[in-house]
Amino acid sequence: MYRTKNDLPEKLRATIAHLLNARLADLIDLQLQAKQAHWNVKGHGFIALHELFDDVTDGVREYVDLVAERIVQLGGVAEGTLQAVANNSQLNVYPVQTGEWTHHVERLSSAIAVAGEGVREGIEKATTYGDAGTADILTEVSRGLDKWLWFVEAHLQSESAQTAGRPGGRKGGRRR
Repeated sequence: MYRTKNDLPEKLRATIAHLLNARLADLIDLQLQAKQAHWNVKGHGFIALHELFDDVTDGVREYVDLVAERIVQLGGVAEGTLQAVANNSQLNVYPVQTGEWTHHVERLSSAIAVAGEGVREGIEKATTYGDAGTADILTEVSRGLDKWLWFVEAHLQSESAQTAGRPGGRKGGRRR
């Protein structure tokens, strides 16, 4: 740990930096997975998904920066190398050969969900440790990931899925 006048005890700062580096690995991996999906999506709704996946990439890039900078503010070292991410990310490997748009949506939404779960665990730990600053940053990341998950999952939530439980399978009695 680097010396700093931050009033959190050094041992606690080291613990939080370790926690944040785990989230950093997930977020960098998520950013790269979203870009992989952006480059390779094909089929129904191509342009909407292509643009959405790029927006997710850009949004997650901001979270990467927030988390990495918090690590350094605490006197830690942000571990954002390819090797660190490969060794520490909790996300499933994104298959390079995913072609169907539905597979990209499913895989990216799963990755966002896993990253979000890790961030929420981080919020709980940071709160328990008494580090409101880290908890606040992770809360911002959590809200953003929830938004991106909603946007991506919406492509799989068709009207037919919404009306599946209604009599006649029709919405509002209208025939199609």
